[in-house]
Amino acid sequence: MTTLAVTGHIDLTEDSTPLIRTALANLLTRYATDGRLIGVSCLAEGADSLFAEAVLTAGGRLIAVIPSQDYRRHKVKPDQAPLFDHFVESAEEVLVLPHTTANRQAYEAANTVLLQRADRLVAVWNGAPPTGKGGGTADTVLEARAAGIPVDVVWPDGAARRG
Repeated sequence: MTTLAVTGHIDLTEDSTPLIRTALANLLTRYATDGRLIGVSCLAEGADSLFAEAVLTAGGRLIAVIPSQDYRRHKVKPDQAPLFDHFVESAEEVLVLPHTTANRQAYEAANTVLLQRADRLVAVWNGAPPTGKGGGTADTVLEARAAGIPVDVVWPDGAARRG
């Protein structure tokens, strides 16, 4: 059994989505061979949702880590809500962290839970260094590496972030 957690960018371009979807599917087939793949995700827009989709498509079990009690209400955009709700309903386990508000502390705590549960980390990441704010993709990659957790970076040619 392999437990993969995900970290990644939320602001992927529309053209990046199919590229990353394919790269994640290819990566997860390596770990889904025994039928006991577990994926851990915070279900955010972008990388987290693409990973959750890939886990379920590969026949894996999904664990959702929700950073705060108000996350669904205040951070999930209306156009993303049906997909978020689908993943929550499909998850084998849903952990809602005790933080009242979705903020940097809640995201850092969620990342800690991801890494505690992971055998490996999948990072949908362009390789940019941390911003200094904490709780971001680069921060999570650095924490995983410091803890000795192997990291699979997914950033196919042509992938880009908005902005």
